[in-house]
Amino acid sequence: MADKKLVEAITARDADFAKWYTDVVVKAQLAAYSPVRGSMYVHPYGTALWENIRADLDARFKATGHENVMLPLFIPESLLQKEKDHVEGFAPEVAWVTHGGNEKLTERLCVRPTSETLFCDYYKSIIHSWRDLPKLYNQWANVVRWEKTTRPFLRTMEFFWQEGHTMHETAEDAWAETERMLNIYADFAEQSLAIPVVKGRKTDKEKFAGAVATYTIEAMMHDGQALQAGTSHYFGDGFARAFDITFAGRDNALQYPHQTSWGMSTRIIGGIIMTHGDDSGLVLPPAVAPIQVVVLPVAQHKEGVLAAAHALKERIGAFARVHIDDSENSAGWKFAQYEMKGVPLRVEYGPRDIEQGVCVVVRRDNREKTIVPLAELETRIPELLQAVHDGLYQKALTHREERTYSAQTLAEVAEIAETRTGFIKAMWCGDLACEMRLKEEAGVTSRCIPFAQERISDTCVCCGKPAEQMLYWGKAY
Repeated sequence: MADKKLVEAITARDADFAKWYTDVVVKAQLAAYSPVRGSMYVHPYGTALWENIRADLDARFKATGHENVMLPLFIPESLLQKEKDHVEGFAPEVAWVTHGGNEKLTERLCVRPTSETLFCDYYKSIIHSWRDLPKLYNQWANVVRWEKTTRPFLRTMEFFWQEGHTMHETAEDAWAETERMLNIYADFAEQSLAIPVVKGRKTDKEKFAGAVATYTIEAMMHDGQALQAGTSHYFGDGFARAFDITFAGRDNALQYPHQTSWGMSTRIIGGIIMTHGDDSGLVLPPAVAPIQVVVLPVAQHKEGVLAAAHALKERIGAFARVHIDDSENSAGWKFAQYEMKGVPLRVEYGPRDIEQGVCVVVRRDNREKTIVPLAELETRIPELLQAVHDGLYQKALTHREERTYSAQTLAEVAEIAETRTGFIKAMWCGDLACEMRLKEEAGVTSRCIPFAQERISDTCVCCGKPAEQMLYWGKAY
């Protein structure tokens, strides 16, 4: 079907991608700017989207034995100072509370940017023996990082997320947990969000402050830039030593536990927008869409149409999140409204459809129309929702493959980065100086050392020395 644009109030993606993104966030009623720079009012529709993301992830965490806890918002400065690399990494982003009422505090309180130090203090009081391990905890919370440049969902001073923090008896168990959680994030991104991701390990320069290793899933947005969509960190026993967390091992000797943390935040909503959205607004993957199916009565002023449409809505409600718009707005307004909101399926139902025992179903991703007999409603609607997911995933995967390039020299990297946007696969010797030079001269950062390695050449793209690792490089949000 011809791609007829119903929504006219959004800047074209390819004309001004940043403006397009802001238009979608605001006009699709996901969020609005608040009086505090870098903070958002999240509308009911945006909140419902995050609730569906949260419910999906939470179920995956609990299925693997994790439990939810709630820890404080404030961290005493002395607690934050205990792990040197960690505090140095977060110092520029920390917000401090210095007064309580009119009185100056004797010790500053940090508004949590992340909760490793709090979890360590908590774990110290509850871990005593190897029988107490593992501790598999997760927290749903908001955090504050004093960002200089902000954009709704993508990079905000205050954002919502989940942060998992686990303690293990052995290094092997902790490493396994780090990889397991990365795989959960990758599965969620691909199975629920229809976003293909590259799994890999961050370089030492890009790893989390205080971590031994950081694993990541990297996604490509419509404009070719990368989005770090979720991370999982292995800490070894560094934090445990700094906080003097010990337990009696199986041989009764005192040992330090091994720690992990992992997180995904509301920036993934930005990832959904920038991966699937189009010039008419949002295009939401069915698994997390607040409304999966919208029923629009046609010629609703005619006798029996509204009653039949509501009956249809009740049937669909047994297996999908459904909404009916029986307002007095015009049909054109309704079509544009739910295109803007990215509802996966639109069901049109009028007098002729009622007569023929069918309804018209329109997919949001490609606007394809299907005549569905009402007798087949319970099977065809779920099939069409799955088709929307599969279509979104394949489109995003094709887009990523078409904008992934290989380079064997620094000049090639610079030329690709200047004339095109996307992922650049190139070999790296492991030297920080080469990583820094690529950033300075080509404007790209290392995205990850992918688990799925390819041998682009035998030498480093920067210095020409022997290289064993292929990296993904690119520009990122």
